[in-house]
Amino acid sequence: MFKTKNLSPQQLSALTALLIAIPIGIVFWVLQKNWWMGCIALAVMFIGSYFLIRFVLEWFIYRKIKVIYKYIYQTKANKREETYYKYILPQKGIDEVREDVEKWAEQRSAEIEILKKNETYRKEFLQNLAHEFKTPVFAIQGYIDTLLNGEINNTDINERFLENAAKNVNRMIHLLDDLDEISKLESGEQPLYKEYFIIQDLIKDVFESLSIKTSKKQIKSYIKKGCETPLISVFADKEKIRQVLINLVSNAVKYGKLKGTIIASVYKTDEKHVLVEVSDDGIGISEEHLPRIFERFYRTDRGRSRNVGGTGLGLAICKHIIEAHGQTIHARSKLEVGTTLGFTLETKKEFKPM
Repeated sequence: MFKTKNLSPQQLSALTALLIAIPIGIVFWVLQKNWWMGCIALAVMFIGSYFLIRFVLEWFIYRKIKVIYKYIYQTKANKREETYYKYILPQKGIDEVREDVEKWAEQRSAEIEILKKNETYRKEFLQNLAHEFKTPVFAIQGYIDTLLNGEINNTDINERFLENAAKNVNRMIHLLDDLDEISKLESGEQPLYKEYFIIQDLIKDVFESLSIKTSKKQIKSYIKKGCETPLISVFADKEKIRQVLINLVSNAVKYGKLKGTIIASVYKTDEKHVLVEVSDDGIGISEEHLPRIFERFYRTDRGRSRNVGGTGLGLAICKHIIEAHGQTIHARSKLEVGTTLGFTLETKKEFKPM
């Protein structure tokens, strides 16, 4: 069955010319009572109509389409592209051109949505950044103003205020250090020094280094039974992964319950990857917040999160470090049940003997 969809300009011109020529040929045949006169009229009308219609299509309609294509691709055409626009592009059917324009419109629409999201993210980031800096700055300002207004000679007050001011200065220093690290990770200025190491040994080291924090809340930290062995060697930047684990375990301590537990799990997902998870039985995170916890400064509960300390950049740094390794990081959580944060790493390549 003949289909009119995706007709080329030549086919469309021929079809239209034929539809015009047939009635005229029939009219000549009826009036002249001569079939060959009708055929001549049909042929002349067909040829004339064909070239006229093709001229109109290519020189008027398709010239506009070429302009649209040049606008879509936003580039000045070189000689090869001019040849394409002149000889190849007109072969496309109207429906094909429509599909190309619709596809371009969808791409632009998607780009606009991304720009809107980025703009929203930028505004939130600047607001959060200003807020994070204002808190210690105003505190320092308050302490200094109090001392300058006569309390500098009061040894009980001036020592306490100076200590509090120093704490807020340290908080700002940690914030700047974290921002600097994220910037370096994003720009690739901080290279990865990958090596082979046993992931279980690193987890034990991290637990040991944070034992003072865990003991204060009487939290037990250990590797899940069955995950201690076999020992799994991974290929990664050991110090960067140590930083990730410290951040994850520190978060588990901050939001974990008194006399709770922190459990690390290690699973071989396939021959090339290992999954490392850190779980706690703390307050948990509501489902609405989970997609955003790796954003900079994002806090599920701003007041409570600030009270337990931190810059609000720990998980964002973890995400950048893991993604710099070409791997993924994820979170699972339920309120009053606990949270599990996990990431993948590349395992040691096993070389089989020839």
